[in-house]
Amino acid sequence: MEETWVALMTDVGFPVAVTFYLLHRVEGKLNTLIESILSLPEKLK
Repeated sequence: MEETWVALMTDVGFPVAVTFYLLHRVEGKLNTLIESILSLPEKLK
């Protein structure tokens, strides 16, 4: 039974880690995009 948990964590752990890393990076870029969009009306005046 323990071997199946180790195999599951080995198979699933890497894709989960990559997904969280990419979501973290995308979140930062989205925050920058939102700030740019919100400041756009001031720049257009």
